[in-house]
Amino acid sequence: MGILDFLSGQFIDVIEWTDDTRDTMVFRFEREGHEIKYGAKLTVRESQAAVFVHEGQMADVFTPGLYMLETNNMPIMTNLQHWDHGFNSPFKSEVYFVSTNRFTDLKWGTKNPIMLRDPEFGPTRIRAFGTYTIKVADPALFMREIVGTDGEFTMDEISGQIRNIIVQEFSNAIAKAGIPVLDMAANTSEVGKLIAQAIDPVIAGYGLTLPELYIENISLPPAVEKALDDRTSRGIQGNLDDYMKYKAADAMAAGGGMTEGMGMGMGAAMGMQMGQQMGAAVAPSAGGQGAAVPPPPPVEHVWHIAENGQTKGPFSKADLGRMVSSGELKRETHVWTQGQDGWKRANDVAELAQLFTVMPPPPPPPA
Repeated sequence: MGILDFLSGQFIDVIEWTDDTRDTMVFRFEREGHEIKYGAKLTVRESQAAVFVHEGQMADVFTPGLYMLETNNMPIMTNLQHWDHGFNSPFKSEVYFVSTNRFTDLKWGTKNPIMLRDPEFGPTRIRAFGTYTIKVADPALFMREIVGTDGEFTMDEISGQIRNIIVQEFSNAIAKAGIPVLDMAANTSEVGKLIAQAIDPVIAGYGLTLPELYIENISLPPAVEKALDDRTSRGIQGNLDDYMKYKAADAMAAGGGMTEGMGMGMGAAMGMQMGQQMGAAVAPSAGGQGAAVPPPPPVEHVWHIAENGQTKGPFSKADLGRMVSSGELKRETHVWTQGQDGWKRANDVAELAQLFTVMPPPPPPPA
């Protein structure tokens, strides 16, 4: 091997970077003991950018593609030392590869509670946490403002600063939005968009952008959560009286027709018993003992009439009485009410049969 072949082997022909760490944002191409020669190949893959730095100054930024490092395709670097001499006297430049893909599933959260003024609870504190996505938007600016001469810059080195910015903007966004604490859980998507929009101008000064921000949970102090549970319990207890009355009335209404006596008796007994228990518990008398509360009044049935293949109604019992007087309702007319087993003649229903006793029955046929 001749001396020229040996020297040629000392030069780097291909400049590239393949990343398998998934958290490296900037990687400096190792060039110790090597020099870039004229005509070397630079490979910049998708989701990458290559930044050339010469003698401490940023020279050029290359986007994805394959480049031959020659004078005619590097207009910015033509003024660099020895470049215009075709590497007759090779020079050394630092090449930084910047990852421009999205760094996902990054965690953020409030270390300390955030104070806010809620329209319902007044001054209160909340905590929040979630995830976000970060991306390098301007490689040159990112190199100047953040990386500097760091040979391997990872996401961990800047995640703390990004989290501080998110928490600060979260506090400002919550204060300006005026969303009640109880409604925040239903508006986390909107709040997340507000925070992302507020953060983007701040981190743009670092050459970064925030494509996504998610709020996974917003929590209240334990004391406030306990107060909410107590309020819910009081609301349930306040509706208990109405609920018990409804169940008693429903049980009474379920016993219509021929079986209504048993159903009404059971419903009335249940209603009376529950009424007495509730009265003894919540309505003490002047003598200090519970006073019995009467059961709710029985539910009046409403009736339907079948006539000529059509159904009419509903009619109250008073309506049916007037219809008997006018001759519209006869003993043979079929009637039905809720709980009755099928259609029956009015004269066969005990509750309606008495309506016909106020008028004499039809005269017997002539002898």
